[in-house]
Amino acid sequence: MRPIQQLLHIDGAAGTIETKVESPSEPCGIALVCHPHPLFGGSNENKVAHTLASTFVRLGYAVLSPNFRGVGASGGQHDEGEGESEDMLVVLDEARRIFGELPVVLAGFSFGAYVQTRVALALAESGQPAQRLVLVGTAAGHVEGARNYDARAVAKDTLVIHGSSDTTVPLANVLTWAEPLELPVVVIPGADHFFHRRLHIIRDIILRTWSR
Repeated sequence: MRPIQQLLHIDGAAGTIETKVESPSEPCGIALVCHPHPLFGGSNENKVAHTLASTFVRLGYAVLSPNFRGVGASGGQHDEGEGESEDMLVVLDEARRIFGELPVVLAGFSFGAYVQTRVALALAESGQPAQRLVLVGTAAGHVEGARNYDARAVAKDTLVIHGSSDTTVPLANVLTWAEPLELPVVVIPGADHFFHRRLHIIRDIILRTWSR
C-alpha cells in the first residue's frame, strides 16, 4: 500500500511552517526530518534529507519534513537554530495531534542535525525524550563561511554518520564533539558533505540499525 502524502501549513511563531507528511495508514512512530542550512540552498527537497525521510517511511514511521523559516512557503527569517528549534517542537505537537502519542525519532542533515540536537534536549527536559536520533553530516564546531555550531549533548545510542572527505564540516569537528560524549561515529570512506553517490549507504546503515 502506498504511503499517504499531504502538505501541511502549521502555525508557528514566525508564520506558517510548510511541512511535507508521508505516512503509512498505521504508523509505528513519528519521524521528524530536518534539512540543511537554508541560507545555502537547503530545503526539504535536499537529497540527503529525502533519503532520511524515505528510509523512515520504509520503516513504518509517519514522516514530517518541514521547511525552515524563509524556505518555500514557510514564514519568517533564518534564526541560526533558535527559532527553528522552537518551530520543530510546534511541528511535533501537531504530529502528535494527528497521529497520537507515538515514539518520536529525530533525524537531520548538516544544519538540520545541529537543530535536532537542540530539539532533543528540549524534549528530554520536558520529560518526553525522543526514541532515537539520526544525525548526518552534523554541523559542529567552526564551519567555514557560516559560524561556530555548539551542537548539544545527545543520548549515547544516537546514530551519527559522517563522510571522511567532508570539507564543509570536517570529520575532526564531529569527533571533537563526540569524544567527550563517548559517542560512536559511523564514517563513510570517501563521502563528501552531500554524500554524492553514497546516499544508499546512509539508507542501509539506518535499516541495519533498526533491524537489530
